[in-house]
Amino acid sequence: MSDHAFAFLSAHTFMKVPAGPQPRPFGLAGIAWDGAVTNRPGARFGPRAIRQASHMLCDGIHPLFEVSPDALLCDHGDLALPNTSLERMRAALEPQAAALLARQHMVWLGGDHSITLSLLRAQRQQHGRPLGVLHFDAHCDTWEDHFGEPSGHGTWVYEAIQEGLVDPQAFAQIGIRSAGHRAARDYVRDQGGLIWTARDLRGRESAAQRAEVSDTLKARCAARGQPPLYLSFDIDALDPAFAPGTGTPEPGGLTTAQALTLLEELAGENWVGMDCVEVAPPYDHADLSSNAAATLVWTYLCGQAAKKAPE
Repeated sequence: MSDHAFAFLSAHTFMKVPAGPQPRPFGLAGIAWDGAVTNRPGARFGPRAIRQASHMLCDGIHPLFEVSPDALLCDHGDLALPNTSLERMRAALEPQAAALLARQHMVWLGGDHSITLSLLRAQRQQHGRPLGVLHFDAHCDTWEDHFGEPSGHGTWVYEAIQEGLVDPQAFAQIGIRSAGHRAARDYVRDQGGLIWTARDLRGRESAAQRAEVSDTLKARCAARGQPPLYLSFDIDALDPAFAPGTGTPEPGGLTTAQALTLLEELAGENWVGMDCVEVAPPYDHADLSSNAAATLVWTYLCGQAAKKAPE
């Protein structure tokens, strides 16, 4: 057994696809780590629950993209990580992520949001230039420290910008609404990025109302030279009515329909990877959060698989 064997390993694959490695264009892996949460633990069980929820998506094609990703995808299981410090976890995660990214377009199931910094480091190395990021979250994650610690699940945006992993002007946040200091809440905008708070999006359900968001994002990516684009989706971007199973729920969030529609409308952008984080099954009800997460991941993968479908 590996020195980094971890107890909370998933038993099933996403959508029941073959276990990796496989010569397929897309890969998926779990990162069963929640050692940096600040409120309720449990996201270490997220990969298992999301995979289980995904099994209801195995029997057909996406209603918009008219494809399924199952023939293009393999599941590498959960990465072998130490259940000790954040530093040791990242030291184990980053080379494993880099090795997978060298072979496949990867989707990652968290785990808490501290994993995203390591994934962006690996992506930056892989693509040789700063990334654009679309960040769905209730929280800005721009704190300069983590309750006295240098890093955590609420600091990764600040760290990614400081390390030059991302293009600040190609960084967009959607769904922000938590309490916080103005300097942290406005940090991305102050660096030249875009922010749509949850309040900004309330009532925007029609195509015309949503167009301002998707059109602005597309225009910004074009203006920045179409950087490789990464999606980081914290499930607490959704209102707790739609995703109660998370460590730090914040009322007043997005609907599942709003989030899915934005992913559908932006599927044609230059995506290079995605993570879905902070699903905490111990607090879920009727599997709402894991079902939402599985559907978000499936929608992302279907949008990318559609690009590879024959004309």
